[in-house]
Amino acid sequence: MRAGLASPRTTTEENHVSLPHRSPAPAYSRPVAYGQRPSPRSAMPGSGPTVKHPVAARPMGVRPEAGRPTAAGPVMQRPAPAPRAAVTFLTVTEVAAIMRVSKMTVYRLVHAGELAAVRVGRSFRVPEPAVRDYLTGARTDVA
Repeated sequence: MRAGLASPRTTTEENHVSLPHRSPAPAYSRPVAYGQRPSPRSAMPGSGPTVKHPVAARPMGVRPEAGRPTAAGPVMQRPAPAPRAAVTFLTVTEVAAIMRVSKMTVYRLVHAGELAAVRVGRSFRVPEPAVRDYLTGARTDVA
């Protein structure tokens, strides 16, 4: 070995280095955004509330708050909604092109209530069936 250099450590010798340990952070509540409720859980991970009985494991007909059975009877379920037909909405420009009139004429019909329309923001949308109904009702017979 060279002079002045320390000898390498043997395998039986261990180097004990202690790392600084963090103390648990104080449990501050998180700021809640407008319109939200604060979380009932604690800010510390792993210290949240434990659920004894999940909802699915509860026996049917027993109210959890009272522990008493509810009135016997059939459970009423809402019927499934009927599928709706898709309605196509047209812009005022599209309606004017279909009817071969100006946009101002379409606006006059909408404001007069002769042509049904839906207001979306600052613009109007006209359902396609409303255009067909208006055109069938506006026909005149010329002799």
